[in-house]
Amino acid sequence: MVTTLALGVHVRADGTDRMKSFTEEPGAATGGGPTHARSGRLFRKYATIFVAAVCLALVTNGAFDMWFSYQEQKALLVEIQRGQAESAASKISHFVEEIEAQMSWVTPLPWNAVTLEEWRFDAVRLLRQVPAVTEVAQLDSAGHEKLRVSRHAMDVTESHVDYSRDPMFVHPMANKTYYGPVYFVDGSEPYMAIAVAGAGREHGVIVCQVNLKFIWEVVSQIKSGTRGYAYVVDSSGRLIADPDISLVLRNTDMSGLPQVRAARLAQADADEPFTAVDRQGKPVLSAHATVSPMKWLIFVESPINEAYAPLYNSIMRSAVLLLVALALALFAGLLFARRMVVPIRALQEGAMRIGRGDLTQRIAIKTNDELEGLGDEFNNMAARLQESYATLEHKVDERTRQLELANLAKSRFLAAASHDLRQPLHALGLFVAQLHGRVRANERRRIVARIDAALSAMNELFNALLDISKLDAGVLTPSITEFPVAKLLERVDTTFTGAAREKGLSLRVVSNSAWVCSDFILLERVVFNLVSNAVRYTSSGGVLVGCHKRGAKLQIEVWDTGPGEHLRRILSPRRTR
Repeated sequence: MVTTLALGVHVRADGTDRMKSFTEEPGAATGGGPTHARSGRLFRKYATIFVAAVCLALVTNGAFDMWFSYQEQKALLVEIQRGQAESAASKISHFVEEIEAQMSWVTPLPWNAVTLEEWRFDAVRLLRQVPAVTEVAQLDSAGHEKLRVSRHAMDVTESHVDYSRDPMFVHPMANKTYYGPVYFVDGSEPYMAIAVAGAGREHGVIVCQVNLKFIWEVVSQIKSGTRGYAYVVDSSGRLIADPDISLVLRNTDMSGLPQVRAARLAQADADEPFTAVDRQGKPVLSAHATVSPMKWLIFVESPINEAYAPLYNSIMRSAVLLLVALALALFAGLLFARRMVVPIRALQEGAMRIGRGDLTQRIAIKTNDELEGLGDEFNNMAARLQESYATLEHKVDERTRQLELANLAKSRFLAAASHDLRQPLHALGLFVAQLHGRVRANERRRIVARIDAALSAMNELFNALLDISKLDAGVLTPSITEFPVAKLLERVDTTFTGAAREKGLSLRVVSNSAWVCSDFILLERVVFNLVSNAVRYTSSGGVLVGCHKRGAKLQIEVWDTGPGEHLRRILSPRRTR
């Protein structure tokens, strides 16, 4: 007779086999809660996100554009003013250079080579050719004044005034043109002395007093906007040219203005606009240039509100365009959000109706995108649910019939078990009755051994009934672990070798290297029952226990040489071996 127990098998990554029982632990049923429709504000959400993203991009771009435009316009404005200042500085320098060139024509010969009248003629010619020159003085090689010709005073000859230590003599004799400090005659008009030496030391030095009010024309021609103006200060910061002549005549000191102070100290950055205040304390945009070689400074200034007026207008236009773009973005965002939300709401309403049990509901979305695909999936789900509910009654009947068969099988098992309990109980009673009589020691040992066997059989039946009740009550749950089947086979060999030897039977257990995933105790109990029955009901021959792998299964087989039973009678409720 052969008894077979089939187990599932799977192979580990390391190549060893692991076996898994086909009887799996029932999983806990997970029931999903009802789907509640959420009244989320999708339209507002998508509209807000879209409008916020577009507005952020527009505002950021507009801000950067206005900022860079602002900086570029400022740089352009100051460059224009700086160009005007440099142009005016060039004109003033050219004006002074022309005076120097005219003066050089007066001293072509040594002093002792021409007469005094010839010198006076050259001086008068210089006064006529250069209206800015108001006085010409001739100094000999020793620094003594020989001749003075003036527009406003009598001519002086041979005065012999000593200028040998005066800078207007010392500097020209050192091959340098001398530019004297600006001074004011009677506290009104500004003047400056220019001294030029002749070709040699014996030629002496010619000194001219130059009226600087002639450079006012240059300054007055500079126009920076409608209210812009220019002015010139000397190296000490005093005003020497301004459109308002009265300021010049009052010998106005401009050194206190921040732009003048910074320019004198060479602190103004030539590449950046300089914002300062004018004499009235009003903010102005200022640019300056240096007049060479006198180290004067010419400033071109414009009121801030006028200088930045084009820039403010550009910013205003940009702001208006930005507002228009934001309004368009808002409109587009609302339209886009509406087009997105409408199919989503259709999905929501359809899903709610399906969730309430209306399986005939179908969702119609024609967007040619993922939303349409999602709607089709909802429709397929509703169709499958409708089909499933249509066959649900049949499935319930089928499950009910299966449960009834299971209960019937359990009832039959319990009836068979209770019937089987009668035989060991009856035998136990007979053995106890025999013990009451006087029997020999050998006979007593034989009766006690039979009592022990009957008790073991009853214990096995009670354990089986207890396991069945525990499984039904859910108290006993399989503890699935991984273990080698060889361990189980060793315990079989150890446990039943003695009993088989006492009956004169041969017990052979063939080991196996496979691993199984199962409950070791429950599996051991099943195998022990099979082997115990084989040893108990086999009178001669032997018992063979082994494992065979059949594809994805492992079979634990118990072979014995007993008479066996007919298959149709072996499971009879009242059948007793």
